[in-house]
Amino acid sequence: MVKKEFVEMILKGVKTATIRLGKVVPRSREIIIHGGGRPIAKALIEKVEYKRVKELTAEDASNDGYGSVEELIKALGELYKTRIREDDIVTVIRFRVVKKFTDIDLNNTYLGFEPIDIAKLASRYLTKELSEEEKEIVNAILRYKSIRLATIKLFGSLNKRQIVRRVLKVLLARLIEKGVIEVDREKLRKLAELSSFWKKLYSKMVHEKAEG
Repeated sequence: MVKKEFVEMILKGVKTATIRLGKVVPRSREIIIHGGGRPIAKALIEKVEYKRVKELTAEDASNDGYGSVEELIKALGELYKTRIREDDIVTVIRFRVVKKFTDIDLNNTYLGFEPIDIAKLASRYLTKELSEEEKEIVNAILRYKSIRLATIKLFGSLNKRQIVRRVLKVLLARLIEKGVIEVDREKLRKLAELSSFWKKLYSKMVHEKAEG
């Protein structure tokens, strides 16, 4: 989770790195960046570099959204609640945003989100409200990374593929309804014109807002 003040910097391509204390090994090249209480973008890690604090440059600090190395070191100390020494190891992770989560594709079944992205977001933000079926499908997508493979592993054939697709679409709608994925009113209205599925969500959200 990045600081709220860094959200716009990331979306505008100003902040293109994050620097962590210690030797950090990213689990995946593809990451979802969270900030301000919600996911904001998907990014690809382009470079991972290990340095001593004394080797950090003004460019490193700038890429991480800071005005100077001194400002960066101060922020690291506050974040990790420890004194940062010049011989400490840090990890410089360079990344590139490949999808802003405010960019909604009205012509795509999942509005421009990959099934794996929906599964990741559901596992983080909807955990307590997932049914057993939804949990199984989310876990299968996370493990096998495709609808095809997840369907075969869960049901033994591709004949049940529509079940997986339906659940992913329902979870996407729930993420939008909860405000995890932010979609403006006009785009929701256009979605409602495209299918009865999205029309139900739009009507529900408009009704709830009117009551609130």
